[in-house]
Amino acid sequence: MERQPTLETERLVLRPLAETDREALFGIASDPAVWEQHPIHDRWRRDVFDAFFDEGLASGGALAVCDRRDERMLGMTRFDRFDPDEGGVVEIGWTFLAPRCWGKGYNPEMKRAMLAHAFAHVALVEFRVGDTNYRSRNALEAIGAARTTRYELGRYQGKRVVHLVYEIDRESHQQGPLA
Repeated sequence: MERQPTLETERLVLRPLAETDREALFGIASDPAVWEQHPIHDRWRRDVFDAFFDEGLASGGALAVCDRRDERMLGMTRFDRFDPDEGGVVEIGWTFLAPRCWGKGYNPEMKRAMLAHAFAHVALVEFRVGDTNYRSRNALEAIGAARTTRYELGRYQGKRVVHLVYEIDRESHQQGPLA
């Protein structure tokens, strides 16, 4: 599966992330509201954002999210963990959008394109989201993702971090809200 495709929708272009996107994305990410519910709540800080951005570049699956009309940067997302076995599974996540995009259908539009691309190659898509990130949890449920009983534990700044695992399989997607 190509994890850095160029995908186009009515309003968006998702394209491979480039080093030249760093400053425009930091302009969005430097707003603390973007991260207020996220377990890594201080990605608005330059050093924390730069590490996040560098990780995205190194992942081989990060995408810049741009306005199709004027190519203005709107955010970032990623196809991450990919396993081709047993029909295949890929993770979609690491997404953030500019607050001006919230509540205007940009996330479902982006996820529709990403899911269509993924389901041409895999049978299952997973999402990991911080347990207190209700904005992202609600957005996942709105696109038809179901919370599983699985979760992952980590630590950040000496505190426990819980990531819940959501998923959508190909059949559910074909019958779900983004079909």
